[in-house]
Amino acid sequence: MYIIVVGAGDIGMPLIDIATRSGNEVVVIENDAERADRVAGEYDCLVLNDDATANEALTDAGIERADALISTTDRDATNIMVCLLAQEHDVPSIVSVVHDPEHMNVFRQIGVNTMENPQELIAEYLYRAVARPAIVDYMRIGEQAEVFEIHVAENAPIAGETLTQAAEEDLLPEDVLVVAIERDQDDPPITPRGNTRIEAGDLLTVYSAFGATPKLTDVFGHEEDRAR
Repeated sequence: MYIIVVGAGDIGMPLIDIATRSGNEVVVIENDAERADRVAGEYDCLVLNDDATANEALTDAGIERADALISTTDRDATNIMVCLLAQEHDVPSIVSVVHDPEHMNVFRQIGVNTMENPQELIAEYLYRAVARPAIVDYMRIGEQAEVFEIHVAENAPIAGETLTQAAEEDLLPEDVLVVAIERDQDDPPITPRGNTRIEAGDLLTVYSAFGATPKLTDVFGHEEDRAR
């Protein structure tokens, strides 16, 4: 892909690293000369020390042939302007960071894919790691739903049960789905069916429409987390 990354700060730099290592053709627009020089010295990509809110800068970046533009600056106003300009050039995929939740609706109205305040997401992730240590990883979907990974403990009520049995015994509500099971690191993940049996030690990927509540994680044998 031909990707234009706007901003080479705390978010932009890891993004540039991932995009270049993945074999994409990357162009970076950064208005800070020191940051621009650092990117140019570390990565095999075109770097423009320029203001991305200027149409000329986007033209110099080759926006007419861009498959995607990702705006990562720390100013929502700048990100909005860059995205609007990218829309004028019919860039197929436009993504932006949003720092102030109150601005989220503006990005939605102009039809831009967004990532919420990254600092807030990191803070929430760190808190979850302390408050709910049984959860290996998670991703929020909408206001309440979550996809999370959790190990099945030896004493888990669901251990030894098939998914059909777990549903019949009300261990798993209708709006909770086990979508993958990792049992052996050398084998690919198991796509579960109704007759798939859950075993102690399994790493489950779970979708829950109401999130990873203590009542739900108890099913996987982690009642001790309630005290945290």
